[in-house]
Amino acid sequence: MEIESMVANSALIKAREGGGSKGRSCKWKEMLRFPHISQCMDLAKSIERDYHSLCVKQPIGKKLFQVFCQSQPDLQNYVSLQDTLDAFETKSDKERRDFAISIIQRFLMSESNQCIPIVQKHLQSCIQNLELDPCGDVFHDCKEELHKYLSGEPFIQYQQSMFFDRYLQWKKLERQPITKHMFRQFRLLGKGGFGEVWACQVRATGMMYACKKLEKTHVKKRRGEAMALNEKQILESLDTRFVVNLAYAYETKHALCMVLTMMSGGDLKFHIYNIGEPGLDTNRVCFYAAEVCCGLIHLHQQSILYRDLKPENILVDDKGHIRISDLGLAVRLSKGSLVRGRVGTLGYMAPEVISNGRYGMSADWWGLGCLIYEMTAGQPPFRARGEHPKPSEMERRIQTELEEYSNKFNKVVKGLCSLLLTKDPKERLGCQGSKGKEVQSHPFFKKINFRMLEAGLVDPPFKPDPRQVYCSDVQDIDEFSTVKGVTLDRVDSGFYTKFNTGSNPITWQNEIIDTGCFRELNVFGPAGTRSPDLDWNQTPESPKRGLLGRLFRKHQPSDPSDELKQSLVSSDAYVKSGLVSTTL
Repeated sequence: MEIESMVANSALIKAREGGGSKGRSCKWKEMLRFPHISQCMDLAKSIERDYHSLCVKQPIGKKLFQVFCQSQPDLQNYVSLQDTLDAFETKSDKERRDFAISIIQRFLMSESNQCIPIVQKHLQSCIQNLELDPCGDVFHDCKEELHKYLSGEPFIQYQQSMFFDRYLQWKKLERQPITKHMFRQFRLLGKGGFGEVWACQVRATGMMYACKKLEKTHVKKRRGEAMALNEKQILESLDTRFVVNLAYAYETKHALCMVLTMMSGGDLKFHIYNIGEPGLDTNRVCFYAAEVCCGLIHLHQQSILYRDLKPENILVDDKGHIRISDLGLAVRLSKGSLVRGRVGTLGYMAPEVISNGRYGMSADWWGLGCLIYEMTAGQPPFRARGEHPKPSEMERRIQTELEEYSNKFNKVVKGLCSLLLTKDPKERLGCQGSKGKEVQSHPFFKKINFRMLEAGLVDPPFKPDPRQVYCSDVQDIDEFSTVKGVTLDRVDSGFYTKFNTGSNPITWQNEIIDTGCFRELNVFGPAGTRSPDLDWNQTPESPKRGLLGRLFRKHQPSDPSDELKQSLVSSDAYVKSGLVSTTL
């Protein structure tokens, strides 16, 4: 390893180890300083007042609504039930029955002082659900009843409280413009068709991410605007642990940037071919395949066809879990519709894709078969390692030949691959109408508890070494070529505006919570009163001036007429004029 890579790796490892509070800028509190509540008036008028969005889906909104409920004696039991039901979903199969019984006794029995009347009517159905399947949705009716009640009068009261005002302040911070200056940049991680991927860190929170930079000239020359915007829009619509999350989308002078989940463990191609003998052990193959299967099901539930499943697009995080990445070729299908197009990477394309016929989700299940085969064999199913057949030959093999199985395949994994690599999509496993559930039911996954896997409660069989960087050395990643003769114009600016949308709400809010910033900043006044920034009767503080600004102000000659004008401006008018800005 050359000195350049050693230095780059060392800096990245140090940043990862210091992620969170240790990685924050010394000015992080100024960067996340709340705007005065009077500066949130426009937001208060325009924000969607939907209970599910504000109090269930958005992490900071959910926390603040719970804090409000805890401040109301008549709502404290309701939020306790909500917390307990959330905790129930994190319990193992062995723990669920006893924990469910404790919930029933505590909140549904009339003898309990924490009994909640609105859910008491569901006592018998909860008991029946528990007897039928402790791992099922035992308290479904209770949760629906609870949200129905809380979305009524409590939600109305919440919107009139200081806790909702604080939510508006967080939303104002969330919606601030995003620029490259908000991030520290570390080493180059890889290169794609339109640009490069770099490790980066948010200065305000210390959170590590990967920044995918799409060079504007390359995008325009290759007419990749639709692909770039498509990936960005699909990613911002998703919230799943099995697909990389989009945190920020912004632009610089030369690039369009998507800031994505940091996957410190590298991609599966690196693990298959660069660590030990080619291929992975059966436990890892099973675990990764199970998580990819969950990711595909989540995408398909949103009517999204992925179309680019291959080892280099499956990334490993620092704990050993995987996420699907690179959704530029994904497409959202209208209900029941099919799509046509030779899209993807040739060695992993399904026969129906190569034949240019119409296809649906079947192409993704073929891709899963190719992935499981390659993880097991240490080579793709239709070419030997190091072999580079012509495209026409690859197409012929995929459409007509049967894959060969070495002694690395036991009977069960061979059976699964054979079913996923069936040429006829109507006969392929995963395409039988159960939306992938029959794949999860295959004997190969008999040791996988998919309910716990979905909840992130299954320990991965392999955890990446935090002192290692799982990607090629910096000097081994080809330098991205420059494009000449491409001019950017007003039409391009319109496209950039659609792309440059700033923070992605749910990911940003999770970042604020996970890095401890929410806990440290979300404070109120003494004895449950409003803090100065929440007091409608107080004038917002002026932003602090730098040393040069203070010196310049100190020596600037005063103008009597200016002083007279200033005295005529009331503090309220001063606030409304917009002259008082936030510190962001």
